[in-house]
Amino acid sequence: MSSYPHLLAPLDLGFTTLKNRVLMGSMHTGLEETKDWNRVAEFYAARARGEVGLMVTGGIGPNPEGSVAHGAAMMVSDEDVKNHSVVTKRVHEAGGKIAMQILHAGRYAFSPDCVAPSAIKSPISMFAPKELDEEGIEKQIADIAACAGRAKEAGYDGVEVMGSEGYFLNQFLVTHTNKREDRWGGSYENRMRLPIEVVKRVRETVGDDFIIIYRLSMIDLVPNGSTYEEVAQLAQEIEKAGATIINTGIGWHEARIPTIATSVPRAAFAWVTKKLMGKVGIPLITSNRINTPEVGEEVLADGCADMVSLARPMLADPDFVKKAMEGHAAQIAPCIACNQACLDHTFGGKISSCLVNPRACYETELKLEPVDTAKTIAVVGAGPAGLSSALAAAERGHKVTVFDRASEIGGQLNLAKQVAGKEEFWGFVDWYRTMVKEKGVTVKLDTEVSANDLDGFDEVIIATGVIPRDPQIPGQNSGNVVSYIDVLNGTAEVGQKVAVIGAGGIGFDVSEHLVHDGESTTLNLPEWMKEWGVADPAEHRAGLAPEGPQPHKAAREVTMLQRKTTKVGKGLGKTTGWIHRASLTMKEVKMIAGVNYEKIDADGLHISFGEARENPTLIEADTIVLCAGQLSDRSLADALEAKGKTCHVIGGADVAAELDAKRAIDQGTRLAAAL
Repeated sequence: MSSYPHLLAPLDLGFTTLKNRVLMGSMHTGLEETKDWNRVAEFYAARARGEVGLMVTGGIGPNPEGSVAHGAAMMVSDEDVKNHSVVTKRVHEAGGKIAMQILHAGRYAFSPDCVAPSAIKSPISMFAPKELDEEGIEKQIADIAACAGRAKEAGYDGVEVMGSEGYFLNQFLVTHTNKREDRWGGSYENRMRLPIEVVKRVRETVGDDFIIIYRLSMIDLVPNGSTYEEVAQLAQEIEKAGATIINTGIGWHEARIPTIATSVPRAAFAWVTKKLMGKVGIPLITSNRINTPEVGEEVLADGCADMVSLARPMLADPDFVKKAMEGHAAQIAPCIACNQACLDHTFGGKISSCLVNPRACYETELKLEPVDTAKTIAVVGAGPAGLSSALAAAERGHKVTVFDRASEIGGQLNLAKQVAGKEEFWGFVDWYRTMVKEKGVTVKLDTEVSANDLDGFDEVIIATGVIPRDPQIPGQNSGNVVSYIDVLNGTAEVGQKVAVIGAGGIGFDVSEHLVHDGESTTLNLPEWMKEWGVADPAEHRAGLAPEGPQPHKAAREVTMLQRKTTKVGKGLGKTTGWIHRASLTMKEVKMIAGVNYEKIDADGLHISFGEARENPTLIEADTIVLCAGQLSDRSLADALEAKGKTCHVIGGADVAAELDAKRAIDQGTRLAAAL
């Protein structure tokens, strides 16, 4: 019997059957925009071979004004049909099913030609939209329907009509963005007219035997958003209009509540979908922060939905479902919800990938092909750079030995996992532990390696990481000064008033760690909802608690400081930086930029400002934590080079910018692919 009887059960849609209850949710990868359709096809085919029940593409525009940006992928011509046919053919050959998401961005479009129900500018776009007239609305409906028809012609098994996350159809639904007084605005019956009409017209265009998924915003998380009663009413009308499945959308992109970041509890919004179960007769999909087969199974067994959507986990491991089917769930590369290589890349105009799996979206380029002649490879350092190179090299057939002076693998990941809100890193380290065993990598811990110890290896990879930078502040050797390493590994005594020197990613992590006390809210959904002001949309419109966020009292009084004059936290991730800043602001952490560190004494940290060192100020502190950057630990690499021994230097040992697991893992994997 399967360990996941609900997750792996087929889903009969009448005219077709899905092999299991796992949907690969839509993601903007940027692949379609490369116009390398073989590359696009291989990305989806890899997931089809991994046995996912149904996939949804990234958002495809129905017309220029609805596309997310100039040059974004559209389905408007015979050429588009021909190109997408390459993808669907490859997916079907791999035994999969795939739907195309039709995404009309409305006022979220990064274009001066964007359109919306009313001429109200979005806070996340620089362009004010044009208000559509009756003729313009009809054009949008016709274009979306025509787009669906072309998707069917291209061989797709269905379409997903994007009606959530604050995009075009969602914008018509709420008074937040719809100020119209005609038949498309005013009453809720008028405001929901557009999505209903769109689904009707799409069904008329594609016929009966074609999947139509409607992405419904179950909880808007913006002022004047929908009530639960309105959501349920719309769901029932969407079913009548011809939808096959309703998929859960959570929160508008402009909402100031995190919905998919790593600090969000797993399956945090499954309860929202569950409220709709039984209110409609078609299958419901729930989504957001479902990243293991166990979580998916629990959600389905609890009656929260008929199907689960996993997007980013399919970047982390294309064989997610296959491994679950074969009893190898521990080998599933985990999505840690970091956003660093997926969403951050998307919003930065780069091709998406995955921190955990840099081969995601690079399947045709970054190949781990078997070697003709196996080499013996020494990897010094069992952090993410060293482990990624070791696993990739072993997969190719090389004989790999990893050395580390520490007593456990993981390197700096073992510091990250101590931070409240980063619990996913525990599973990441566990996965590495599973995989080095599975791939036959020899691991020698508690081992200090010298250059002479490495003479017998064909290749040597140095991944010795970083050492803390010395900020050279007078008085820094006092008893009230500690390193971020000692704080995060729990060996430092920290007082009630703390000054954190350095406001990069480590400074933010340390500050989060210091203000937290007791159980992490990431592991306690009711407390997390209270902290961020999330409520039941049946009780409070749009799911916003009227009292707003109610964070726990900070465990300590923390002040973060940096020498740079730029905004504190500017260098954090594009899609998660605001969350870290908001979280610490709620805990009343002070953030001060543009300082000079004058000295440390028993009273605390003395600072000044500007080149003239003006406005001398005492930051009273019981403890001062040094997070003032890192330097590459190149001592072993230098010793090898002095002996005339060639070595490969990767990760922090190569570049000691912010601790960058994304770059380290990518670099390690690419090196192993080339050896």
